[in-house]
Amino acid sequence: MSILVAGGCGYIGSHVCKMLSRRGYDVIVADNLSHGYEDNAKWGKLIRADIGDRAALDKIFAGHKIDAVMHFCAYIEVGESVQEPAKYYHNNVANTLVLLDSMLAAGVKNFIFSSTAAVYGTPSRVPIEEDDPKVPINPYGRTKLMVERILADYDTPYGLRSIAFRYFNAAGADPDTEIGEAHVPETHLIPLVLDAALGVRDSIKIYGSDYNTPDGTCLRDYVHVNDLADAHIRGLEYLLNGGASNIFNLGSGSGYSVREIIDTVRKVTGREFRVEEISRRAGDPDVLVAKSDKARDTLKWQPSIGLEEIVSTAWKWHQKYRSNK
Repeated sequence: MSILVAGGCGYIGSHVCKMLSRRGYDVIVADNLSHGYEDNAKWGKLIRADIGDRAALDKIFAGHKIDAVMHFCAYIEVGESVQEPAKYYHNNVANTLVLLDSMLAAGVKNFIFSSTAAVYGTPSRVPIEEDDPKVPINPYGRTKLMVERILADYDTPYGLRSIAFRYFNAAGADPDTEIGEAHVPETHLIPLVLDAALGVRDSIKIYGSDYNTPDGTCLRDYVHVNDLADAHIRGLEYLLNGGASNIFNLGSGSGYSVREIIDTVRKVTGREFRVEEISRRAGDPDVLVAKSDKARDTLKWQPSIGLEEIVSTAWKWHQKYRSNK
């Protein structure tokens, strides 16, 4: 059975490719390598292609018997989406439409979409459930919600069955240290703190220490990238076995503050580094924690990797990555 992984050279996509391959699937990776790394395409055939290139996609579908498509091609930087919304609407929405249309023309009707907790905006309650209000506060979140709505509209008339996974904070790395998290620029907390521990950064900044949380810093829900990969394969098998389109939160259900992340990095690495407290950033909610009961009940998914192991796997890979730079 062949799975087309669009964006399979990126952080989450590459971990999913490795797990798909290990579970016996044939993997075809389509990636334009604008943000992914060619070295990450170790578990499938790499075809350098952009999901906005209809001719290239049609050629892929014509040349391979593809059973399902997974989509990891979105731009993800919230701040950039505010400054350059056209870039985000073009790639995250318009290019996704090109991919969907090429799929349907080829008769491929199983689709896994990586969405985001950003569709909720500032949550009305915590933990957040799938049916809670969706009021995204930036173009990034709005593009993801727009695709979710397109998928709902494509279901009945076109027979496209889909799953959208709303990630909370993806973190950690492959325990074998073959792949890990390396965004350019890096904006995620754990790799930034690890850079401070390695001395790559002069310090780590805490943006705001007056939130309505136990230690005054934001609380976030961290889930290991391999737990996310496992959810994707469970979602894929759910669709292949006739399951209906659905949307799931993917989070651990536990919130950790910025200070707790910093303390965990110190514990795992055994290193000290400078921490600066500065003013808040606009639009950071106090608490973002998922309720993932729906994924547990429907997909039998259970996140199994806790915070210390998340940081430990990230640290092992991060040292290797930085030593090769």
